[in-house]
Order: sequence, then structure tokens, then C-alpha cells
Amino acid sequence: MESMSMIGNSQASLGSCNSEINRLFNLKNVEKCSKKLRIGFGGRFRLINCPKKLSLRVSASKQPVPVLPEKFSGEESVNSKPKDGVKLFVGLPLDSVSDCNTVNHAKAIAAGLKALKLLGVEGVELPIWWGIAERETMGKYEWSGYLALAEMVQKVGLKLHVSLCFHSSKESKIPLPKWVSQIGEVEPNIFFTDRSGHRYKECLSLAVDDLPVLNGRTPTQVYKDFFENFKASFSPFLGSTITGISIGLGPDGELRYPSYDQQSKNSNIRGAGEFQCYDINMISNLKPQAEALGNPLWGLSGPHDAPSYDDSPILNNFFKDQGGSWETAYGDFFLSWYSSQLISHGDRLLSLASSTFSDSSVTISGKVPLMHSWYKTRSHSSELTAGYYNTDKRNGYEEVVQMFSRNSSKIILPGMDLSDDYQSNQTHSSPESLVEQIKTTSRKCGVEISGQNLMVSGPPKGFEQIKKNLRGDQAVDLFTYQRMGSEFFSPDHFPSFTAFIRSLNEQEWLLDDLPTNEEESRSRKNLQKQTA
Repeated sequence: MESMSMIGNSQASLGSCNSEINRLFNLKNVEKCSKKLRIGFGGRFRLINCPKKLSLRVSASKQPVPVLPEKFSGEESVNSKPKDGVKLFVGLPLDSVSDCNTVNHAKAIAAGLKALKLLGVEGVELPIWWGIAERETMGKYEWSGYLALAEMVQKVGLKLHVSLCFHSSKESKIPLPKWVSQIGEVEPNIFFTDRSGHRYKECLSLAVDDLPVLNGRTPTQVYKDFFENFKASFSPFLGSTITGISIGLGPDGELRYPSYDQQSKNSNIRGAGEFQCYDINMISNLKPQAEALGNPLWGLSGPHDAPSYDDSPILNNFFKDQGGSWETAYGDFFLSWYSSQLISHGDRLLSLASSTFSDSSVTISGKVPLMHSWYKTRSHSSELTAGYYNTDKRNGYEEVVQMFSRNSSKIILPGMDLSDDYQSNQTHSSPESLVEQIKTTSRKCGVEISGQNLMVSGPPKGFEQIKKNLRGDQAVDLFTYQRMGSEFFSPDHFPSFTAFIRSLNEQEWLLDDLPTNEEESRSRKNLQKQTA
């Protein structure tokens, strides 16, 4: 089998972007580390049924840098779809575009895109932030950075899924639009509010969807304008490069309430969470429905006997396993209302998106969270505080899935790298049972599922759990691995990711050992000759 070297002129051209890669990966003491770790790892992959042996060398001062050819000389990258048809995507960094609408670390991302193309990844996912695209003034959009990234993805030959994010990100320091935050300072009831009056300011409350709280316009109208301007601006890419659009539906883009306080005292063990129904707009919605049933007192507030964020669900009466308030007529009324508000919100946004992009040949999707669940109790309390009325007697996901079905939308389900074996006994959590419940319900309703992992530094045996969820009778059709960055391309992680792809492809690839110092010296001499 003839060997085709990928260490040539492209290495010289990509070598010049090392500083950009290092900035992306936040490396320290680069010069010192580069003397010790000039090659993070390297090797050649033997591809079955390929006419030539393709070589991939990844080098870095501390983290690996993909070194790829400018052209593939007619060679096709490895198809990432296994026999059951799962397409593999990788998320781009959350801060791929700066608040000044420039592409952050453009050369580093370009090198990463080429690496993913070579590995056979189908495409990438790009977060598009409301707080960047419509930052200064309502109706004034700036897409230049995102358009530049779409063009980069197109040139490499990858597909692109975009996530339209209507929340902020503390992790990447991406706020809501300035003009929205200014409105919130004057009128804080546009945000979710818990029992103690704490405001969750990372996304708008669903209770204001149809209220003219944004300088005389409703959030739904503002979202519609955003969709339409995005469609007009990205029309050259829609249906060709851009094949999927995910709609942000709430906190972290998920269809849920912010039932967990990020400032909770115990970050290792999640308690029951809290209901988020105490802003005046939610109460104004609750009150008439309680009065219509002849129980006006039910509409004055949320449950008085529910626990706080870090409390065990059995500490208070509401979630008690036997005889808890959740099983009473009041509990059924409140939880039905609370869940219905969430479903109505998702229905509204997905319907709007589906109608806007109906002629664009793109798939519309939304993310349903994989809840932390007290699954050994009957009430699954964390799902109830997040808005999913899911108990041993009631499949709370059926109405949610039916809502996605009505809007011809796909469900994105994160947490497919989580297994029961690595859950704390104190949480009584069963992510595997929840995944199966959602998959089974979706299959019943004819709704397709796309999967995601939670993070690169995930749980032990995360890749094995992902593969388990991608196979079988209830397999997903697309999986997005989250996400590109320092950990993703690190020597501790990237070899495992490539092995994961090989296993999906069911190819018998052989990974050579690390190059010796002699081999590396020879490579440098060859490079010097080629670039002389």
C-alpha cells in the first residue's frame, strides 16, 4: 500500500498559525514547553479499502495542532456514518465570534476544521448569540463574524448546524443584548423569579412571550425579526452548507425552567431545585386559571411546602414519596399548569421557526434537557421543578414530544455520555432510564432525536455510553460532540476521540506509535528542503 505524506507545504503554512492555536488553547510557557513537547502525538491511520495510506500528524507546543494538506489530492475523507446512519458533528467553541463580530482565533479554527474533515466528521455546530448579533439596538443586526465562519466551513466541505441562542453564557462571558439588559434593570419582572425573589437574568421569562415588554414589542415579535433577518443574511448557505437550525428555548438553550441556582451551596449534589413562578407575569397567568376552578387561593403563589434548591426532595411535604402534596388535587393543578406553560413556550418558538424556514430545506430542532432525577422516588422531583410533570403514573415527556411532532422538529437530547454506574447514590439518579424513556416516547410519536454529550471532560467510559446510545432499535440519527477547544485537541483526549470515530466507522484502523526523535528530526529536515 502506497503511503501519501501529509507533512509537506501544508505543514509550513499551518505552522505559521501556531500562535493562534496556542491562544485558542490558552497555553502558558509556550517556549519552555515546546522544547519538551514538540510533538503531542502522531501516527498514521491505515484505512481499509483506501487506495493510499493517509497520514495524520498532530503537533503542538503543549497541545496538539492538526497538520493537514491544503488539498486532499482526490482522496475522500472517511465517512462518519456507521451502518445505522448516525452523522457525527462537533461543536465549535462557544466564543468563536467576539462581541466585536470578528472570528476569534480564525487560523486555529481553520486548522481544526481541516482536521475534522480528514477524520470524516459530517459537520460542525456553531452557536449564534443574540447578545452578539443584535447587541446594541433592537433591529440592528451584525452577522459578519458568523458569515465568515459559515464561509470557512463551506470551503472545507463540512456541513453546518447553527444554534440560535437567546440566553447568555457566563462560561464564555457572552451577555444578553445590551438593550435587553437595560430594559431588565428597569423592569426585572421580564426575568424568571424564585420564591426568595432572586432573578435569573440569563434569559427572558417565558411569561413575557406575548407581552410588549421590549420597547413596545413582544419577545415573540423580536424573535421573529431575528429569524427573518438571519434567513435573509444566510440565504446563500441555507439548505446547502447550513442543514440544521436549533432554536434556543430557555436556560442554556434548553426547554426548561432554571430550577437550579448556580450559586447553590453544595455544587456536588443537586437537591430538588425550586419552582420559578414568582414574577408578577407568571402569577398573573396562574391566578385566573385557579379562579376558574373555584380555588382562588391556588393562584396566589407556588407551593408553600416545596423544598429549596439544595434540599432533599423528601425534606418537605410537597415531594414526599407517600402522601406528598404533588399527589393532591392542588399538586396536580399546579404541576399541570407549570408544565403547560413550558410546552406552550416551546410550541410558540418552534412553530415560528418552522414557518420562517419552511422553504429553506433545513431541519429545525430544540434541546430537551436530560434531567437530574430522583428516579428511585415516585415524583422525580427535579423534573417537576424544571417543568416536566413526569412521575411513575404520568409520562411527562409525551406532551413534550407531541409538541415537537406538531412542529415537524427534532429533539436534541444531551447527556448521552452519562451512565447510571457513575451517579452518586445520594442523588438516586438514572440518566439511562431517562434517555430510554425519551427515546421510546419519541419513536412512538415519530420524532427524530439528535444526541449530545455534556462536555469533553465527561464521565468515565463516556465514549462507550455514547456508542451504546447510538446503536440499537431506538438509535439517534445525528450526534454532536461538544466541543472543540483546548481539551478536545489535547493529547489526553484527541486520540480517544479518533478511536471513537474509528469504532463508529467499524474500520480496522491501525494507529502507529509516537514518532521517535530520529523520525521527528528527519521530518524537520524534509520540511526544510520542501520550503527552501
